[in-house]
Amino acid sequence: MEDSLMLGVEGVKKTILYGGTSDPPRFITGTKVTFHFRTQLCNDDRTVIDDSKKVGVPMEVVIGNMFKLDIWETLLMSMRIGEVAEFWCDVIHTGLYPMVAKSLRRIAEGKDPVDWHIHTCGMANMFAHHTLGYDDLDELQKEPQPLYFVLELLKVEQPSEYDREPWALSDEERLKAVPLLHGQGNKLFKMGRYQDAVNKYKEAIICVKNVQTKEKAWDAPWLKLEKMAHTLTLNYCQCLLRMDEYYEVIEHTTDIINQHPGVMKAYFLRAKAHVEVWDEAEARQDFQKVLDLDPGMRKVVKKELQVLNMRMEEKREEDRQKYKGMF
Repeated sequence: MEDSLMLGVEGVKKTILYGGTSDPPRFITGTKVTFHFRTQLCNDDRTVIDDSKKVGVPMEVVIGNMFKLDIWETLLMSMRIGEVAEFWCDVIHTGLYPMVAKSLRRIAEGKDPVDWHIHTCGMANMFAHHTLGYDDLDELQKEPQPLYFVLELLKVEQPSEYDREPWALSDEERLKAVPLLHGQGNKLFKMGRYQDAVNKYKEAIICVKNVQTKEKAWDAPWLKLEKMAHTLTLNYCQCLLRMDEYYEVIEHTTDIINQHPGVMKAYFLRAKAHVEVWDEAEARQDFQKVLDLDPGMRKVVKKELQVLNMRMEEKREEDRQKYKGMF
């Protein structure tokens, strides 16, 4: 079929490669769409830069859920189930593709799509986005260009036909879910089910961060969400301490301290993690900072320093025995 300009959509041309067999699906806000995609450059070789079939996992988007690459919603809503179509999209629609592709590649690699524990804004955001970690995406981000998207529509589900995961919720639903997830995490922590609690806290953090990205940094709504994220992240770190993930605790708490140096609990948890890995000087420095921020913690800190002294004496004795054996 020849290219045809899509009705009412500037800068898009569609070619149907294989016609679907069903009636046009019903697309409403909350409809979940499952599809495969292949992204190609508009060069002579039609270089493939991403292909969900090679990864082996189809893509899912929820209509009306503010997906970063909103042109994909428009393209998919022109298709029938089983249809395969090629879309040429001008640069006005492809500018955000590198950021989207980065998230999709991280998921395929088994990583978080976003570093939810690291907040960047203002100048920091400029440096964080200077490189995406993939040379081809860096090039696309530097010089946006038209792209071909080959889409295969696999499945269309209405809101009542599937269980909605946190990523598929609206902002209002995400904010309602946060206290529920927080409470579930606290309950699981008290039961000693630390990995399950970690999962609940992490879900809640992702909900908060997704909403926060739509607020202006340092405005009142953004700061309120930032405080919520800190509380959840510190609870998450308490679980990690019980799971002996000390270096991860140090990483997360340091991120918070770098952005907001007045959060006493971040120093306290980082100090406890330093104790466990025998970082004596760093632990003492963090415990002192705890006292500077909250003198009421004196008894607690005194007890923790006793634990530190005991840990360091055990380490020194262990080293003495090790070197004694060597010589």
